[in-house]
Amino acid sequence: MSATGDKQRLDGTPAPVVRIVGVSQRYGATAALEQVTLDLPAGGMLGLIGPDGVGKSTLLALIAGARVVQAGRVEVLGGDIGDRHHRAAVQPHIAYMPQGLGRNLYPTLSVFENVDFFGRLFGQDRHERSARIDDLLQSTGLTPFRDRPAAKLSGGMKQKLGLCCALIHDPDLLILDEPTTGVDPLSRRQFWELIDSIRARRPGMTVLVATAYMEEAARFDWLAAMDAGRVIGTGAPAALLKQTGETTLEGAFVALLPEEKRHDHHTLAIPPRPPSAEGATLAIEADGLTQRFGDFTAVDHVSFRIGRGEIFGFLGSNGCGKTTTMKMLTGLLPPSEGRALLFGQPVDARDIETRKQVGYMSQSFSLYGELSVRQNLDLHARLFHLPESAIAPRVDALVSRFDLTAYLDAAASELPLGIRQRLSLAVAVVHEPKLLILDEPTSGVDPVARDEFWALLIELSRQQGVTIFISTHFMNEAERCDRISLMHAGRVLASDTPAALCAARGMATLEDAFISYLEEASGIGSKPAAPAGGKAVAADVAEDGARAPDEGEGSSATADAGCAGKGGAGSPAQPPPWFSLRRLLGYSYREALELRRDPIRLVFALLGSVLLMFVLGFGISFDVEGLRFAALDRDQTPESREYLHNIAGSRYFIEQPPLRDQADLDRQMQRGELALAIEIPPGFGRDLRRGRATEIGVWVDGAMPYRGETIRGYVEGIHRQYLAAQVFAKTGAEAPAVASIESRYRYNQDVRSIYAMAPAVIPLLLIFIPAILMALGVVREKELGSITNLYVTPVTRLEFLIGKQLPYIAMSMLSFFLLVLQVIVFFDVPVKGSFLALSVGALLYVTATTGIGLLISTFTNTQIAALFGTAILTMLPTVQFSGLTSPVSSLEGLGYWIGQCFPATYFLIISRGVFTKALGFSELGTQFLALAAFIPVLTLASLALLRKQEK
Repeated sequence: MSATGDKQRLDGTPAPVVRIVGVSQRYGATAALEQVTLDLPAGGMLGLIGPDGVGKSTLLALIAGARVVQAGRVEVLGGDIGDRHHRAAVQPHIAYMPQGLGRNLYPTLSVFENVDFFGRLFGQDRHERSARIDDLLQSTGLTPFRDRPAAKLSGGMKQKLGLCCALIHDPDLLILDEPTTGVDPLSRRQFWELIDSIRARRPGMTVLVATAYMEEAARFDWLAAMDAGRVIGTGAPAALLKQTGETTLEGAFVALLPEEKRHDHHTLAIPPRPPSAEGATLAIEADGLTQRFGDFTAVDHVSFRIGRGEIFGFLGSNGCGKTTTMKMLTGLLPPSEGRALLFGQPVDARDIETRKQVGYMSQSFSLYGELSVRQNLDLHARLFHLPESAIAPRVDALVSRFDLTAYLDAAASELPLGIRQRLSLAVAVVHEPKLLILDEPTSGVDPVARDEFWALLIELSRQQGVTIFISTHFMNEAERCDRISLMHAGRVLASDTPAALCAARGMATLEDAFISYLEEASGIGSKPAAPAGGKAVAADVAEDGARAPDEGEGSSATADAGCAGKGGAGSPAQPPPWFSLRRLLGYSYREALELRRDPIRLVFALLGSVLLMFVLGFGISFDVEGLRFAALDRDQTPESREYLHNIAGSRYFIEQPPLRDQADLDRQMQRGELALAIEIPPGFGRDLRRGRATEIGVWVDGAMPYRGETIRGYVEGIHRQYLAAQVFAKTGAEAPAVASIESRYRYNQDVRSIYAMAPAVIPLLLIFIPAILMALGVVREKELGSITNLYVTPVTRLEFLIGKQLPYIAMSMLSFFLLVLQVIVFFDVPVKGSFLALSVGALLYVTATTGIGLLISTFTNTQIAALFGTAILTMLPTVQFSGLTSPVSSLEGLGYWIGQCFPATYFLIISRGVFTKALGFSELGTQFLALAAFIPVLTLASLALLRKQEK
């Protein structure tokens, strides 16, 4: 049996590449798939068609093994994808590109480094990767950009790069989730020509695509139409057209929808613009609009004029500057250069009257999801200062006109996508603006809802004279506009009516005309993207897995070699090795590259620790000295002055100007200006000379109990020394003592807290920053979507965890050496014990602390949650329960056990022991063993919580 699943049924027909039986999938209360049963034929170009939210992406994720199958069965390449052993065996034969431009790519990595990383994930050695990458980049035309970061690629180039990453291992099943959404028509055409050329070389490969573009779907071999989590039709495009009696796939899709969704649908008719409107005054005038972000020019000298009541379309790919232009026209973004006029007045964000004439509907849903439909409309009516008496009638009129009555009390976040767009449009016109700016308002909406939305726009334009400025990706929408501008790379290529643009280029369709303009702007001709020299994409591996001979050895990498490789016919689907050092180091290498190219994280990790060491090393001190005191001397005798001089001579106290009276004493103590006040009563000197008992008033600031008790001890000690000196002066002999205590400090003879605190701050910083960076490093992949690469490649959870962890361990050790150097040089605290023992302890410790970050990352899904969770779970136990200020042995109850089960406790003993007690390996063996025990425990816990599939 081959890995492609090309077994045959009993009737001799090929078995399906994917078989889906009774699959249902839910996200909370939302049903993504409902009892889907479907066979996908092998070896062809297969498409899932339908708008956003119908279950296409969920179905593809289940087939790729990226999600857990909740109910039903999904068989892929001859086995149950829900079985982890089969999933591990077939993952080397499946490639998956998730939805979103470059979502599985790494922005800071170059084109070459991205593809190289995926080659490492599939266990390829350096020579194999190099040969495959050269062929892939040559085939896709990315060779001139091999060193360009992925973040600086255009949308089309990102999709080509994603395809290179997917094809690095010769898959038998290529899964593409809306791969051309948001790219320009030329890049879209080049992408599909590239796919065709790859399929020509590898005819056995099955390509499964989800798309919302019906013109794309027409080129596929077989289609499955989806709606509301169900399959509503299957077959070849021609068969679907014949079945429904329609002439276009969009019409066929509408015909396949349930009756209740299409019963009111009719072909949308666009009435011509009234002749009287042709010479109308201008609604929008843009003259040389330019917007720069640093060195990047997002919009480059854009100029156009739009008349009142006109429907003006902006057609272009994601990132070409459409949204930026719209923001400049609404006053949300001041232009770097040029000017914009609305109804003859300069655009000014501070001019409320001009802005009241504009309604704006953003690209993403921007209403308040927790508010109902009625509440959203009411709120925005008030924000635009509609009179109180006019709000209710206006809301009722909008609800009726936009057919929102059935959803009036529903939360906006729970509305279907088409209804949500209607609500957004109703909110945008609640104040009856003269100009409506709509940024891709129908993206992802089904054809019926899209036509209903356009019917509302046509009514606003033709009956109410509202000027509509709309951006779109859809060619059939652009053809409905009175005029359109074709935009690319921040520039307007042409502006005219759709028919005039087609005629100017001699093209039958607007898409072909747009492509012609793009080719002219790019300086290229229309030609398919084929590999140079006929060399195959990634085809240098022979059937037995050995590297094919070099060209100099009399052989070349051919397409046949690629097809006969790992996924070729007749080769059984063997699972990859359970552990691969190459895959592990692949993640480590990639993480190290990203760290090196992210100066913020790097500076935070290294200089952040150094800065915090200065703050905490000097700021956390238990030395009670340099205390300000003043005296209220009511005696003014040589004895009273001698007594006060005895206190002022101590290093613990600094004398302040004498107090004038009791009120002055109270005032300075209240303000915190004094830590100690001495009140000497009248007759103190006389009573002392006569041997009479006398009292001295000592006022101590006890706001901080520990500090107050220490001051009291200082004063009592100085007082006893003064009395002993008086006795000796009178008798010539010291007072007899039955027993005496001779105190000696074994360590830290100067009793300075810096010798205890500086070594203790090192463990604090080596748990705080490394754990946070480690947690963010994993959670960031969840937010960006690149965690999918773990789900759909042969990488194991252990390889992923350790591979991600190693660069942070190395960076933490570098931080450790900087901190030790800082403690020695700036805090003058020498290392008295074994530096090697301290370093080994630090290595074990940072391995454990980064392990804590890994553990936290497994159950947090946002960087904010990971940041706060890690900070709380590391700082509080370290400060309170690890012996930083009080020995763990002095703690009781839960606090004691927290200290015993926390790694900072043991490294703090090592750090203080090496710095102040001259300890080494032999004395600290228990602490080393305890730290080493944390590593497997944390790793196993992270393994248990980290999923290889998304739920």
